[in-house]
Formats: sequence, structure tokens, C-alpha cells
Amino acid sequence: MNENHTEEALKIFSLDGNVPLAQKIADVFGCQLGKSAIKTFSDGEIAINIEESVRGIDTYLIQSTNTPVNDYYMALLIMIDAMKRASAKTINVILPYYAYARQDRTSRPHEPITAKLIANLLVEAGATRVLTLDLHTVQVQGFFDIPVDNLFTTPLFARYYLDRGMQGDEYVVVSPKNSGVQRSRGLAEYLGTTLAIVDQDDDAQDDGYVIGDVEGKTCIMVDDILNTGHTFAKAARLLKEAGAKEVHACASHALFNADAKEVLENAPIEDICVTDSCLTEDTRHPKQATYITCSELIGEAMKRIHENTPMSPLFRLEK
Repeated sequence: MNENHTEEALKIFSLDGNVPLAQKIADVFGCQLGKSAIKTFSDGEIAINIEESVRGIDTYLIQSTNTPVNDYYMALLIMIDAMKRASAKTINVILPYYAYARQDRTSRPHEPITAKLIANLLVEAGATRVLTLDLHTVQVQGFFDIPVDNLFTTPLFARYYLDRGMQGDEYVVVSPKNSGVQRSRGLAEYLGTTLAIVDQDDDAQDDGYVIGDVEGKTCIMVDDILNTGHTFAKAARLLKEAGAKEVHACASHALFNADAKEVLENAPIEDICVTDSCLTEDTRHPKQATYITCSELIGEAMKRIHENTPMSPLFRLEK
């Protein structure tokens, strides 16, 4: 950080969604996490106490909203309110994983747009800025009336595969469903590969099919949210049936819910690269899982917010 910023110019606080990631982010700054206490009463109510002064300070609250989603969001809203009442100068909310982002539109009559509701709650509570990672749909940024920075994991995954020499004509980047084509295209450009798509519909009777040439090639599937693993597993089987040599996968947010471990371990997938944006128990991790950290990316973005410097370099792969 620039020398004209003292340690007291900002404070980083972690809620209980992903403390290990918050600690890594604090290490990027070379500072300690702020002191706060979170208590849950027997009836489920959450109480939060900030145990140091934040008056006139730029505060950064880190909370990942994986399981239990609603508890973690409620704790975040309470913490924002506490910061506002403690006269923090700014309240910057860091959401490594923005839950409810998939509910960004009404696909059937009488459905809510919950991604917008969450945005309203964060703003009403007192957040002055939001920093998040790989939103499910980028238009969620428009649901806010405060600045929102959406970082992308594509450069992180590109570095992971380039370091392993996984690039060029022998490889193909695959979108495991139609909605992820843009994300897959970005990785394909970094790796200098062709692009393929698995056309599958969860509600359809048929198994789906592969669009593009994958025969004899190593496939790299790309998605943002890895929840139950069924999308990856089904796509991997279709790719192998289409003649793929090997299937690898990467995903920004590894939720590993339900029977994901069993589903993925039984799928023909060699390696699954995920970030540490979400914290899950080791017992839920499939054997193919490889974790890379997003802490340096998020930490550098926080520095740039604090120093009012451009964010654009973070959207490019460093040579």
C-alpha cells in the first residue's frame, strides 16, 4: 500500500462464513483482522459486538454466503448496521460468493427476484460499496445503487492451466451448459483452444449432446457454481461418449452440497480446480478437488478501492 495510508486508515473484519479466506486477505495487507464477537442465542437470534473503535475508519467486512446461506446473510446485515451506528467512515462489503445471484429474473409467473432483494437489504442496512467474485450473472451489479466491483476468476484458472502446459490444439474448453458460453470463451482465449458446448437441460427427457469437436482431445469444463455436481458429471459422461481423451473441470464457487462428493467421484473427471471463495468441510470434498486461493485477487482489489486506483489490471492475466 502507499506510504501515505496508515494502518489505522482501514480495518478488515471477518464474519463466520469463511474466516480462513479472510485471514489470507488480511495477510495481503499485512494487518490483523478486526476484533468482533458473534453470538447466537438459543432461539437463533444473532448478536454482534464490535470490540474496537471504527469511528472515521474505512471498514471492510468479509462474509461468504455459502451454507447456511440465510444465517450468514443475517449476520452480515447485523454487522453492517453495527458499523453504521459505530460511525464507520465507509462500510465495504466483501462477498467472495454472492448467494441468491441465480434468482436474477422471473422465469415463471409470481416468482421473486431475490438477487435484487438481497441488494436492497445490503444497501438499506448501510453498505457503501460491494466487492464480489464471479457473479452468476453480471447484471446483478445493476440491482445496486452503490458501487459494485465484480472480479473474475478466469485469469486465476488460466494461470493454473498454463502452468501445467494445458493449452493449444490438443485441448478444448467446454461450457457444460448453454448459459456458460461467455465464461468458457474467456478461458479458451487465454489457453488458445477451441470451444465446445454441452447442450443439456435438467428438465428435458433426453441426455443432451455435445456441440463442437472434442474427439481425442482433453476437455476443460468451466462453470461458476459447483453445487451438487450433477451438471459436471452429466457433461463429463457426454464428452467421453463423444470421444474426449480426458475431462478436467474448474469452478469459481465450490459449494459441494447434497451428494456432490459421491456424484463427482463417480464421474469421469480427472481434476476439479476450485477457488477457496466458499468454506466447506473436508469430508465434502471429492478426491479430484484442487483448491487455488482467490485471496490475493480480492486483497489487491481491496487495496485499489482503498487507494482509489484503477481496477482494470485485475481483469487481465499477468505475464
